[in-house]
Amino acid sequence: MTDSVTAGAIARPRLMERYRRFLPITEATPALTLGEGSTPLVHAGRLGTTIGAPNLYLKVEGQNPTGSFKDRGMVVAVAKAVEAGARAVVCASTGNTSASAAAYGAHAGLEVIVILPKGHIALGKLVAALIAGARVVAIDGNFDQALHIVRGLAEQDDHPVTLVNSVNPFRLEGQKTAAFEICDDLGRAPDVLAIPVGNAGNISAYWAGFREYADAGHATSTPAMWGFQAAGAAPLVLGRRVERPETIATAIRIGDPASWDKAVAARDESGGRIEAVTDDEILAAYRDLAQIEGVFCEPASAASVAGIRKMAGAGRLDPDATVVAVLTGHGLKDPGTAERQASGVLEAGPTLGAVAVALGWS
Repeated sequence: MTDSVTAGAIARPRLMERYRRFLPITEATPALTLGEGSTPLVHAGRLGTTIGAPNLYLKVEGQNPTGSFKDRGMVVAVAKAVEAGARAVVCASTGNTSASAAAYGAHAGLEVIVILPKGHIALGKLVAALIAGARVVAIDGNFDQALHIVRGLAEQDDHPVTLVNSVNPFRLEGQKTAAFEICDDLGRAPDVLAIPVGNAGNISAYWAGFREYADAGHATSTPAMWGFQAAGAAPLVLGRRVERPETIATAIRIGDPASWDKAVAARDESGGRIEAVTDDEILAAYRDLAQIEGVFCEPASAASVAGIRKMAGAGRLDPDATVVAVLTGHGLKDPGTAERQASGVLEAGPTLGAVAVALGWS
């Protein structure tokens, strides 16, 4: 019997090992991994030219193990929880966090508890948590209420659990590694980093990553951080909490971001902006990403590209700028939206002529 990695093969780099010097890793931290990180940076030249950003790149985070960027932070948070002796982890979720926590918790042998808003989780995310064995509780409330509950659960002494939402600092430590990868792949930092904003941890993590890489001499500049919220869930744009957030982009359907102050700091320190895009603008970008570039992302992910299109159209983007838009999750996370947005299936009899007629060829 030979080792599964054959002689001469190049193993996929483990995220925590690749960027160990930038992470809070000790000799006691378990080498946990499901193969996260090293996601593609795709030049979207056709779509970029169409929307006024020819130097547009897509950071396709849907190619992480559970289909979203959450895996970067979760691997570090769960590994550190194990290091600290935890036996259970808990999270509130709009979907992606639950899938990631369930997978990494299962891999580490931990109990996983998920609290989520009833009826507002895309099917692909919910079933991922359930099949991994997480104990899922759906509440008659929104994400902000779910987060309040899990904070309380984590403070109880009689049932000790570790909170693994983005308020856990190890989550953001892991998520910042995407900024390192972008610089490594581009050979420099982009001029603009566009990213969807929900609970606001990710924009904060990317900004920390770009600063750290520049401080270490691996980049000579840092990008302007451009965050985009859904218009129906845009507390950072409005400057106030949204009591009843609503949007087709369920992953960013959050009215009171936990990392509000950090996101504002990332915007201001980088000379960036946080703006809102409508559901129609999000869905248009969602379709175009798939139909023009072949990249299938979940609706919330498309907020970054919708925002770039909006800024370019308003003359607020330098057309020569190198722009990276973060696509936070895979399209199969929300198959219902895809089904509603896609064209229907053509039907025909089992003959060449019938198929040609159905295709409009004769």
